[in-house]
Amino acid sequence: MPINPKTNQQKIERMLNAWETLAPGKSFGGMTLAQFKAAAQPALDARQQLDDLEDQRTQALATRDSADEAFLDKAQLVVNGVLADPTEGDNSALYEAMGYTRKSDRKSGLTRKSNKPPTP
Repeated sequence: MPINPKTNQQKIERMLNAWETLAPGKSFGGMTLAQFKAAAQPALDARQQLDDLEDQRTQALATRDSADEAFLDKAQLVVNGVLADPTEGDNSALYEAMGYTRKSDRKSGLTRKSNKPPTP
């Protein structure tokens, strides 16, 4: 049977709850309830650490997205400035180097298909 972390967590919680509820004073497998809790604690701590890291990752992603949005707003201002500059404009090498297509390199997009059938 494959080991599934979620199933393991449920098993830990179920066993601890059952032992605490039904037989807190007994010992099983040479362990008291306190010893069994101590044995389960590293697994529970690791799960908590993973949850904390997941929360930190979510926060870091949100921070990155917010910073990207702020950057893209500023970048658009710069691009608009390049377009408005009389010495640069939309045909300049600077505009192309920034990742945009120069006006002179754009195609019209208009294509006319031939009505002639292909010659064999």
